[in-house]
Amino acid sequence: MIKVGIVGATGYAGTELVRLLASHPEAEVAAISSVSFEGQKISDVYPSYIYLNDMVCETADEVVKKSDVVFAALPHGLSQELAAQCKAENVKFIDLGADFRLESEDEYNEWYGGTFLDKALHKEAVYGLPEFFRDEIKGKSTIANPGCYTTCSPLALAPAVANGLVELKGIICNCASGVTGAGRKPSQGNHYPELNEGFHAYKVANHRHTPEIEQTLSKLSGEKVTLTFVPHLLPVNRGILATCYADIKEGVTYEEIRKAYEDYYKDEYFVRLLPEGKCADIHNIKYSNFCDISTHYDKRTHKLIACAAIDNMVKGAAGQAIQNMNIIFGLDEKTGLEILPPAF
Repeated sequence: MIKVGIVGATGYAGTELVRLLASHPEAEVAAISSVSFEGQKISDVYPSYIYLNDMVCETADEVVKKSDVVFAALPHGLSQELAAQCKAENVKFIDLGADFRLESEDEYNEWYGGTFLDKALHKEAVYGLPEFFRDEIKGKSTIANPGCYTTCSPLALAPAVANGLVELKGIICNCASGVTGAGRKPSQGNHYPELNEGFHAYKVANHRHTPEIEQTLSKLSGEKVTLTFVPHLLPVNRGILATCYADIKEGVTYEEIRKAYEDYYKDEYFVRLLPEGKCADIHNIKYSNFCDISTHYDKRTHKLIACAAIDNMVKGAAGQAIQNMNIIFGLDEKTGLEILPPAF
């Protein structure tokens, strides 16, 4: 059994790891930590775990000592020293935060206000979006697990961008996320009376996930991609819907684009390309590691509209992290993640 440690186990992404790993046949949670709840049982923090998981939150050092792989579900700026500690002790490290996602230190400084503490370790780190980079992930020790918007938007656009079927200028990613994406710590913006029965954009053209989306699409296209990203906050707990717009190149037909999507994702278990006429819906992927994609053609403007829906806590966080763990340990990617979404 793979011994798993979770640092930041009482946050939303961390406790989702606890939930999902409970049914993993090849891994077991060996230790958990939480700065806020150190010394307390996780079932005291989340009563849904009572009698099922009564593990006590330890220190991060204790977690590393007991683990073959450590998941870090921490805010940005807190993972780099932990990653170095894991490398020194030959423990695999999967970061659900942002510290290893951007390849450019200048961009990391611009968007997060930090620096690369260990430049060599950053060069070794691999961006863990399996549908695009699984060959690079295999056997690696430090994985940067993508965020929610940065998983959903590239999955929506990849086949068109990678095959050169759309213009790279003028791409728009218009996304909406459930409030769990803001984390567990309360704020005025996710206070129930402020959130309920509302729907608004936030951090317009200034969200930290922008350079990460651009980085992925630039790698897939082989050219620099600069796009417009506008996130919105949905008054629901979980789920992300990305609606992405791109100008189809002159001479390219929608039929060619549709065929490219079918070919690109035909062997991807966790990507479900929906039949023509269907629209991706967060209702249909809840609690699962699936990404549902629908493609649409605006013949008046010759634009591709690609929609993608994921559960931001699963495929956008904990589920994808486990998918990465499965890859680096040589397991089937689906292990522990074949979860059927609820019908209602």
